[in-house]
Amino acid sequence: KLRGFEGGDIRGVIQKLDEGYFEKLGITAIWMTPVVEQIHDGVDEGTGYTYGFHGYWAKDWTALDPSFGTKKDLAELVQKAHAKGIRILLDAVINHTGPVTAEDVAYPNDWVRTSPKCTYKSYDTYINCTLVENLPDVKTESNEAVTLPPFLIEKWKKEGRYEQEVAELDAFFTKTGYPRAPKYYIMKWLSDYITDFGIDGYRVDTVKHTYEDVWADFKKVCDGAFEDFKKNNPEKVLDNNAFFTVGEVYGYNIGGKKLYDFGDKKVNYFENGFTSLINFDFRNEAKLNYEPLFSKYNGILQNDLKDNTVMNYVSSHDDSYPYDKKREKTLESGTKLLLAPGISQVYYGDETARSLDIPGTTGDATLRSMMNWDEIKTNPETQKVLLHWQKLGNFRKNHISIGAGIHQEISQSPYLFSRTFTKDNLSDSVVVGLDLPKGSKEISVGTIFEDGTKLKDAYSGKEVMVLNGKVIIDTGFDIVLLEK
Repeated sequence: KLRGFEGGDIRGVIQKLDEGYFEKLGITAIWMTPVVEQIHDGVDEGTGYTYGFHGYWAKDWTALDPSFGTKKDLAELVQKAHAKGIRILLDAVINHTGPVTAEDVAYPNDWVRTSPKCTYKSYDTYINCTLVENLPDVKTESNEAVTLPPFLIEKWKKEGRYEQEVAELDAFFTKTGYPRAPKYYIMKWLSDYITDFGIDGYRVDTVKHTYEDVWADFKKVCDGAFEDFKKNNPEKVLDNNAFFTVGEVYGYNIGGKKLYDFGDKKVNYFENGFTSLINFDFRNEAKLNYEPLFSKYNGILQNDLKDNTVMNYVSSHDDSYPYDKKREKTLESGTKLLLAPGISQVYYGDETARSLDIPGTTGDATLRSMMNWDEIKTNPETQKVLLHWQKLGNFRKNHISIGAGIHQEISQSPYLFSRTFTKDNLSDSVVVGLDLPKGSKEISVGTIFEDGTKLKDAYSGKEVMVLNGKVIIDTGFDIVLLEK
């Protein structure tokens, strides 16, 4: 159950963009799992017969999977997202191809290995091996030139684009000087989504399963493609931010600071092509109270990880141990995730308490259940959760200080803190109160806002004036989000 294509596609994301769903939630970037053409048949890896609905089983990196949509759809998605100031991140897999099936031939032996299986005991036993049985491992360590797989040549000829693809590959290898090794072919194919569509970033899969220099090269290729896109399409440029990469180094956590420890070797992925890494410990540390959580993250991000960041989540498509699996603390989840320093990843349905426990599913399928659109329309409880996430999401979006600023506790009881951000000519400050009494409350803001300043509580919409370093506000909520 839930191990095939269920109908979600790029057009559906466009529909939600048009409806304003993402804007209402304060989303500034949309990340989708890979959209490249998947293997055509399914396989059973021990949890049931599965198709490549998740996107991680590539067959042809140069084509979009028809189940997700067309390149025209993708172009429309990027254009419409950019018009709303929303960035698009796709997902890059270089480590492996899709499994081999009766319908899907293997890539040649000079491209992939099919054994041994990884034992995950040391640095090398994560890399030159297959993650699971029948998931061919691309020889990313190799710099030996290889020719195109015969099945791709045949496929492209049938599709009438063989000459075009080969000419582009020739141009890429001439321009970069890279050998025609498997990893560089795939980098070229992935960078085409930047050159052709202007995507803004990549979430990069299975990062620790290749040598880290692969990612330094990948970032160079992406940066070059992004420059080309901007040069060729000045009217489509969203801003002058660099191309963004966030790495999936499975098990990395913010406490490791710049390093991931394999046991026999420590690797700094931030020095090898990554602006940020996924933080796999937030869903665990969300059990902490607000202040220990926020001050820990602030301490690391403002010091050891200055100029880098981490991406926090409470649930994901891969993690069988989400925070609040039963969805009993959805308001608290939203408060902690959306007010945490760093990047907040809202996995679809976090904001609507979509069930993560579907009877009849095994393994990660239960994490990938159908979005509960109907409940948003009919269930008052769901609407209440969504509204909470929307208010916090927009507050976060409007204030760079939340994710990137300096955190400072103002008082323990009532719990109040400030966030301040200053860089060049940009400055932003907010004061937040959590677990406050409902009704009338007095809030100290003197360290941040001067007397006579007019403030708005973004949660209730009420406006107040600072007097003697304080504001008095009467709302039916236990949370206050004060902004100028």
